[in-house]
Amino acid sequence: MNAIILLGAPGSGKGTQARLLAQRLGIPHVSTGDMLRERLRQGVGVGTAVAGAMLAGALAPDGVVNRLVEERLSEPDAGGGFVLDGYPRTGAQAESLREWLRVRGVGEVVIHLVIDYNIVIARLTSRRQCPRCGRVYNLISQPPRRDAVCDSDGENLVTREDDAEPVIRERLEAYGRQTSPVLAWYRDAGARVVDVEAGDGSPEEVFARVCQAMGVG
Repeated sequence: MNAIILLGAPGSGKGTQARLLAQRLGIPHVSTGDMLRERLRQGVGVGTAVAGAMLAGALAPDGVVNRLVEERLSEPDAGGGFVLDGYPRTGAQAESLREWLRVRGVGEVVIHLVIDYNIVIARLTSRRQCPRCGRVYNLISQPPRRDAVCDSDGENLVTREDDAEPVIRERLEAYGRQTSPVLAWYRDAGARVVDVEAGDGSPEEVFARVCQAMGVG
């Protein structure tokens, strides 16, 4: 059993790569962003506690996210491993996760998606999402077959509020302040860290690099 941790700036393709990797390995894709947005949509519990911070591009409180992730990882489908997308984002979260994994005898592999911030801004301002199924498109690199309509269920695509350019810049600043040092923390802790260039090529090409770097057939 292994925990695969995707690290990279917002817009580096963590969600796409996590989904592809989870499908290839037959393990769940655990996205803290998706879980938090669902609670935001419901307007209860965790959602109300983090709504203001998320819409401003800030990170959710460590304690809230740690509890949310631990609950999800304790579900039966995660017993054979999982892919973490969007967590950990701070040193405190990384330490909490490592202790949780250590107690359960779970190993960890960190995949770091490397990308230039200018590419991130161009990507995210072109991103659209289906409000029903959550599928993500990019108007430049991965457009839907019909303009502004989800290929899967015909729902009109929307721009997420956290994909507005001012919010993107705040998210990148928050990443630089709080999440980027997590990568150094993992390296210093002796974790297996795999660097993958994610700034060019299609998602499938980036995924091929991920698989090659990890030795996944």
